[in-house]
Amino acid sequence: MIQLLKYAKKYRKQVILGPIFKFLEAVLELFLPLFMAKLVDQGIRQGDFQQIQQTTLQLILISIVGFACALLCQYYASIASQGFGTELRNVLMAKINHFSHEELDRFGTATLITRMTSDINQLQLALAMLIRLVVRAPFLSIGSVVMAFYIDWQMGLIFLLILPVFCLILFFIIRKSIPLYKKVQKHLDLLSQQITQNLSGVRVIRAFAGRKTEMKHFAKTTDDLAAIYKRVTNISALLSPATIFIMNLGIIALLYIGGEKVNFGNLQQGEVVALVNYMNQMLLSLIAVSDLVIIFTRAAASGNRVNEILASKNPLVEKTAPQIGVQKPTSLVTFKDVDFRYNANAGLALAGINFTIHPQEMIGITGATGSGKTTLTQLIPRFYDAAAGEITFNEVAVTDWQSAALCQQIAMVPQRAVLFSGTIRSNLAWGNTAASETDYWQALEIAQCADFVQQLPESLDTPIVEGGKNFSGGQRQRLTIARALMVQSQLLILDDSLSALDYQTDLALRQALSQKYQGAVIIISQRIRSLQQAAQIIVMDNGKIAGLGSHEKLLATCTEYQEIVASQGDQPV
Repeated sequence: MIQLLKYAKKYRKQVILGPIFKFLEAVLELFLPLFMAKLVDQGIRQGDFQQIQQTTLQLILISIVGFACALLCQYYASIASQGFGTELRNVLMAKINHFSHEELDRFGTATLITRMTSDINQLQLALAMLIRLVVRAPFLSIGSVVMAFYIDWQMGLIFLLILPVFCLILFFIIRKSIPLYKKVQKHLDLLSQQITQNLSGVRVIRAFAGRKTEMKHFAKTTDDLAAIYKRVTNISALLSPATIFIMNLGIIALLYIGGEKVNFGNLQQGEVVALVNYMNQMLLSLIAVSDLVIIFTRAAASGNRVNEILASKNPLVEKTAPQIGVQKPTSLVTFKDVDFRYNANAGLALAGINFTIHPQEMIGITGATGSGKTTLTQLIPRFYDAAAGEITFNEVAVTDWQSAALCQQIAMVPQRAVLFSGTIRSNLAWGNTAASETDYWQALEIAQCADFVQQLPESLDTPIVEGGKNFSGGQRQRLTIARALMVQSQLLILDDSLSALDYQTDLALRQALSQKYQGAVIIISQRIRSLQQAAQIIVMDNGKIAGLGSHEKLLATCTEYQEIVASQGDQPV
């Protein structure tokens, strides 16, 4: 957690001034019982009305000044903690945005969400408590004992006897509860993962009548989390009654022994009142210390989880200088004996891949589910690095390209059509922020969605809700294709992005790409109709190329391709 405090540098003033004002408030609070003793002994007992007035005014003044100091501390703590949390979230989001696909796979969406919300909230709370209580609570605990000895050293011994008893109880509770808090964070990850999964797949769950089953799974997850929370709560709940019990024992001892001393004239009544107040102050401050220990322990666990993200190193070595490649390359993309595995312990997902894509060429990729089609195309923009072999783009190895420069040359449309909240215009602008109105409509025309966008009342400014759910599947796919076309890249990759289109629209889109798009196109599809006009078709089977050639050549030579064609009912025309 200490490493993360550098993100609070902007709020150094608040972090310093906050504890100072809290310390002043604690000092004033420590002197309040002495003034109360003075009020009782020199004012009320003596019947001195002037002394009562004077001491009362002093108490009011001390209270007002203490309140002002506490208010300023709270104000500074709020500014510093919220600013720290905002800064840390921004840094974390920037880091995640630069994650490689391997890092995203390793962490997972659910835990990243939990770390950006729950864990950072815990760190914010820890910083606020650091400013508000770290100085005050220990100072009041120790100061109460010192003031008790100042009033009467024998009565001060009662404080010293009670202190270790309370510390033992506190140690027991903290020791039992801290491991449980760590389990709580892990179960929160599981809960977040299940919620995300259920919400994203709610239609599938309903389609398979799986609501009862999923509700049982969800109930089990929440029950497990509730059980851990109950255990933590039950243990923590012991602290309050135990403290009150010890406090009452201490007060009884103070009143009994103090009463004896008052009778013998060794102690005044006001001083007994002050000692009782100091007893309350000490034990309440120790409870605050125990809360701080738990808060900082949880924050330490959260800090480690956040640091794990910040310390994650991208396995892809980034080049510092941009690379533009050969001006007029004879080959756009080349795979030379490429192997790939998702991690060191996994088997090969791709093996012995060799092919070449020429500029302005249309390439098709087909194969069974899980054969490595998407994996193959994800190596071109260097979402992953090959385990062996070489991949070139514009006749330059992709490892020699700067990631941003390489991605500017490649536009991808993923399997799942993703649209962002905003408008059609704002979504298309992701591809080119400096685009003109003509650029928008040209991309929409090629993607075969200009007609339906024109018919919308607000045209390009039509709102898009989260995930583009106010459009059909085919409309979403065409809009994502239009967004990719806005990039004006050298290579367009359509990863099963025509699946929701009817055959007529599919054909019209491919013809428009051939006539109006200046770059090369890779189309991944199970539909042979979508691929038959391609210059080359790559047939993938279990991570290897089973066939490579034109539609006619593969029909004559590739068994896997023949099976795919036969499975679609008739030979494509």
